[in-house]
Amino acid sequence: MESVDRGIWDVVLNGPFVLVNIVNDVQEPKPFSQWTADENRRAQYDVKARNIISSALTLYEFYRISVCTSAQEMWEILRVTHEGTADVKRACKNSLIQEYECFGCSKEKLYMMCRNDSHISSIISQV
Repeated sequence: MESVDRGIWDVVLNGPFVLVNIVNDVQEPKPFSQWTADENRRAQYDVKARNIISSALTLYEFYRISVCTSAQEMWEILRVTHEGTADVKRACKNSLIQEYECFGCSKEKLYMMCRNDSHISSIISQV
């Protein structure tokens, strides 16, 4: 997305560009007829980003993010879906470490079980 326009990636990371007028310390949406050319271009970044994301997905993935109202929201749903939250990543890492440690134990036990067969024990000792 950044290769298309740097502003598109900025919208994905930081959220859409929202145009507001401040009247009596109250923010109101700025009417489209009052937008400048630059504001219109910046407001289109979110639309372009949502289009790029939607075009790159399978139908199943598209249904997952089709209710999102911004590219940032779409990106966050996809990120959590495919990477997981910090807790999920930590649990996965711990699980992999535990499996590796068990594999190390299993290798020693396997060697003890197969030490009578010289061919198998030589293969295991090389591992």
